[in-house]
Amino acid sequence: MAVTMNDVARAAGVSLKTVSNVLNDYEFIRPATKQKVLDAIAELGYEANLTARSLRSGKSRMLGLVLSDLSVPYYAELASRLMSIATGRGYRVLVEQSGAEAAHELSALQGPFRQLTDGLLFTPLALDAGTIAARQGTKPIVMLGEHITDPRFDLVTMKNSEAAAAITAHLLAGGRRRIAVLGAAAGDTTDSPGLRLNGYKQALEAAGVEFDPALVVQCDWRRDGGASAVVGLARSGVRFDAVFGLNDAIALGAMHELLIRGIKVPDDVAVAGFDDINEARFASPSLTTVSPGMEEIAERSIKLLIDRIEGAEPAAGGVHVEAGFELKVRDSAP
Repeated sequence: MAVTMNDVARAAGVSLKTVSNVLNDYEFIRPATKQKVLDAIAELGYEANLTARSLRSGKSRMLGLVLSDLSVPYYAELASRLMSIATGRGYRVLVEQSGAEAAHELSALQGPFRQLTDGLLFTPLALDAGTIAARQGTKPIVMLGEHITDPRFDLVTMKNSEAAAAITAHLLAGGRRRIAVLGAAAGDTTDSPGLRLNGYKQALEAAGVEFDPALVVQCDWRRDGGASAVVGLARSGVRFDAVFGLNDAIALGAMHELLIRGIKVPDDVAVAGFDDINEARFASPSLTTVSPGMEEIAERSIKLLIDRIEGAEPAAGGVHVEAGFELKVRDSAP
């Protein structure tokens, strides 16, 4: 016979209402009482009927998270932090990978995935603001990233241009003048590649260094993309004394390719990235990069979404947040 809430209440010596409050993460419960209930749940092996609870309360206490590609280290680390912070607020996170495809983004926006959740953390790359607005429904959405900056939507993002300008300025201050930038996207000025490239150009202009389009290389935002970009530069004969990868994966791939070609880092070529993923600290040499405030992004976006769900944030008007950033100067570009 299945264990019931009444069984848990009897084992813990509390009321049925107290068990319900614990299961719903009611905040005004004495820690000792809460622990007794949790101990009874563990001892009896009680499993809450989440579907029934959702039907009664109208809330699932589940948040949706839509990212394009979880194999990208930044997205994987961000997802982990979002899940941890949400758990601290009594919510769980369901994750959907969109592949940056419009059909998958639409499905996450208005399909069964959306029905299971109380609100959505959304990183759209294929859909535009008008399409999302027409299909967003009544549940709150917080945008992550910079693809959608429409004032109708809540947004938590990073200072892409400013941070890219800061890391470029650091390379320039180290005496580098031929800085190859890897990971640009043709014609992009408003998404991450375009904004970071703009920051790079601003830093060059501020230092009186002429911009050379031959130093700008398009590549995938992956390690093999960075390695391939270095191969292309070497074959083209373009001189460079530094590499700025528009994310850390690109920079790490580029650094690997430089080292196996016998090019010393940083003596011959300095290398810098963007994102400060965990791997950056443990690379050899360790990677100079910019930390774009991932912890702040996770905390602010979870708080904003839950405040919307629980009515603590007024319904009207989009809230736009830009996290701060910090240079992480390490051995690859001291």
